[in-house]
Amino acid sequence: MLSKSQISLIKSLQHKKFRKEHQLFIVEGLKAITEFLNSSYTVLSIYCLTDIIPKLPNLPLKQKVFEVTLNELEKISSLQTPQGILALVEIPKIQYFNEDQTDGITLVLDGIQDPGNLGTIIRTADWFGFKEIICSANTVDIYNPKVIQATMGSLARVKVTYINLQNILKESKLPKYGTLLNGNNLFDIKWPKKCYLIFGSEGNGISDEILPLISHPITIPGVGNAESLNVAISAAICCAEIKRNIL
Repeated sequence: MLSKSQISLIKSLQHKKFRKEHQLFIVEGLKAITEFLNSSYTVLSIYCLTDIIPKLPNLPLKQKVFEVTLNELEKISSLQTPQGILALVEIPKIQYFNEDQTDGITLVLDGIQDPGNLGTIIRTADWFGFKEIICSANTVDIYNPKVIQATMGSLARVKVTYINLQNILKESKLPKYGTLLNGNNLFDIKWPKKCYLIFGSEGNGISDEILPLISHPITIPGVGNAESLNVAISAAICCAEIKRNIL
């Protein structure tokens, strides 16, 4: 049986302030939790229904697992329909971005606000083999439960760093590609093996501070009447085209 303090702690982690204070975040779903168990992340504790326990991979510390009732799980879950299992995972120490240590194309997210979009971009990056994403400080928190849910465990394999984008891009000599409405046709681009690919926020696009730093504006051509593409869809199209082009 969960104590009131356990329930209070877990529910508080739905808010960035308390995630930062406790250095913990929530992961839900057996598949996603398994991904984190098999990664460098530290899974502090697992709360699950009785029938889920046999499905868990071998754990080094059995005391990490707490058997809970559906009623208790509903109290601590951030989902309308809990998936039967929830874990608390430690937020790793601050990660630093080093351009010299990157070995491919770095995705750059400038002010992404929607948790679902960020999570989908991380999952897309993982699918296409992109290992590094850097975000502006005003991009939504990667440990937001909705972001974690949308990544489906891919955050365990993709490094995401929050930095001052303007400083990094100013100092870098690498090509900087930016997704705009009036750039060069994406499908005509010959991609270098190492560069930055920048995506702007859902409402405002790439910020005024970053726009002048773009050396190669690109556009996904369309023939319909939609004003623009969803940023996560744009990222998926670009990632697919880059991999097709480079490979």
